Amino acid sequence: MTGSSKTSRRLYEAIIILLIATCAVSLLVGAVWLSPAELIQELAEKQPQLGVLIVTDLRLPRAILACLVGGALGLSGAVMQGLTRNPLAEPGLLGVTTGAALGAVIAIYFGMATEYLLAAPVMGLIGALVAGTLTFALGSGGGAIALVLAGAAVSSLAAACISLALNLAPNPYAAYEIMTWLMGSLADRSWAHVWMVLPFVLFGGIMLATTSRGLDSLSLGELQARSLGIDLGRLRFFCILGTALAVGAATSVTGAIGFIGLIAPHLVRPFVGHQPSRVLVPATIVGALLLLLADIATRLLHFGAQLNIGVLTSLIGTPFFFWLVVRLKRAAP
Repeated sequence: MTGSSKTSRRLYEAIIILLIATCAVSLLVGAVWLSPAELIQELAEKQPQLGVLIVTDLRLPRAILACLVGGALGLSGAVMQGLTRNPLAEPGLLGVTTGAALGAVIAIYFGMATEYLLAAPVMGLIGALVAGTLTFALGSGGGAIALVLAGAAVSSLAAACISLALNLAPNPYAAYEIMTWLMGSLADRSWAHVWMVLPFVLFGGIMLATTSRGLDSLSLGELQARSLGIDLGRLRFFCILGTALAVGAATSVTGAIGFIGLIAPHLVRPFVGHQPSRVLVPATIVGALLLLLADIATRLLHFGAQLNIGVLTSLIGTPFFFWLVVRLKRAAP
């Protein structure tokens, strides 16, 4: 076994153990703190007690959802950085995140979210798929730059529509609901949200995982990738559709959560190298770990009102983004 293989194996073992430990901690902390001894004692009893109900009905689906969403963001970020060969790329680059946000905002604006529990997630998923389709249609055949520009155009359009909905909100309650949703949150999510997100995240993740060979070839340049038999149109289609399914479904349930997809790939590259295929799996695990840690932090930090997870990830991610820009600037010739 080579030194690189040993390093990768140790990295996998470390982050998987850390992820499992963090999941266990997330089941215990919150407004009501629980101890493992109390839970074991309650499980031994025939009648479920408060602690078991809190874990099974509230915290366990929240932890699973954090892993699914964080994993989807980490994997999509690694794929986007490989596809565009841009270390500053992240899942929202293709307009999928903003499209999902617009879909959910439409559901809230027209009152559908108050009538049906899953109206906002379903509309968010539809918005993500529409945004991804529009980005691919506009940028198809024009290379990575055209794809990025198409994503920027779609994001701008969706953001303008969201601003319009806020401006014309029928009542203050609707405006408040829209703003709260846009800040991102894992609070009050149930098993229904987990089951809705799960198939889309898994199918989208599988599509993204199949792009590993194409991304490795693309890192040599588009001409070299074509000479190796890579269909770039098919590769871009899989990247966009996989991102639309995975990130769109995630965003449709949790709201906009930024920077996880940008940070996770950069955290693992020093250990696995810059080959895109070697980054995908560890970036997925680290993305899940980062979002779990952020969710725990929102429960522990108190500023009067509850801190939304999207706000926290932005506060942490923005300094990292600045540091990354400065590092790239120093490394440039």
